Amino acid sequence: MSQGINFYAIKSIYQFEMERFLRTLLQSIAAPVISTSLYFIVFGSAIGSRMAAIDGVSYAAFIVPGLVMLSILTESISNASFGIYMPKYSGTIYEVLSAPISAFEIVSGYVGAAASKSMILGLIILGTARLFVDYTILHPIWMLGFLILTSVAFSLFGFIIGVWADGFEKLQIVPTMIVTPLTFLGGSFYSINMLPEVWQKITLFNPVVYLVSGFRWSFFGVSDVGVGMSLAMTLVFMMLCLIAVWLIFKTGYKIKV
Repeated sequence: MSQGINFYAIKSIYQFEMERFLRTLLQSIAAPVISTSLYFIVFGSAIGSRMAAIDGVSYAAFIVPGLVMLSILTESISNASFGIYMPKYSGTIYEVLSAPISAFEIVSGYVGAAASKSMILGLIILGTARLFVDYTILHPIWMLGFLILTSVAFSLFGFIIGVWADGFEKLQIVPTMIVTPLTFLGGSFYSINMLPEVWQKITLFNPVVYLVSGFRWSFFGVSDVGVGMSLAMTLVFMMLCLIAVWLIFKTGYKIKV
């Protein structure tokens, strides 16, 4: 007979990861906030003052959702991948796997902590943005919804990377070589409607476009693609990650060998 969900196990993993987050607060919070502040200074003030409004929104305000999304994507992947990689590296993963807890509880603890860190960082960056530019959030509930969905989806993706990686250098390959370029090319600093028509169509194959577009819509009511499509693409990506995580535990890929 099913014993239900072991919330104590989830809480233990979650608390352990959050305590590690607090121990590295300078690296976890200060560094991304400083980097984002530099983006606002360079792109928002120096360049933005010379650019016309985009879809009726000042350029400095227009880039706020993109910068928040850039931080959330990279930090979600980094936190989740490092969180599961370290037990593999130290060998303590076998203690976790041998404990009477399910794969769902293990993933909930690690991914939940990584997503929480990313959401905290995203909200801090939103507060930091207020120091540089005035902006409004037309749909705050939708904004939180996209924030949560994106954090969870990319934390799941980071969990997969952490299981796949067999060295510290591999932890950085996907975020550095794939995710960050896709984010820069996904409309974080511009509207894809500003591109030539052929490039607009090519850009639609970039999944980050839908994340940034939906998140920006929650702020200003404008988007490059429909908000329904943005939400659907986010959910599809999350489902693909969930399937991949299920296959990892079902086959024991790189965690039981």
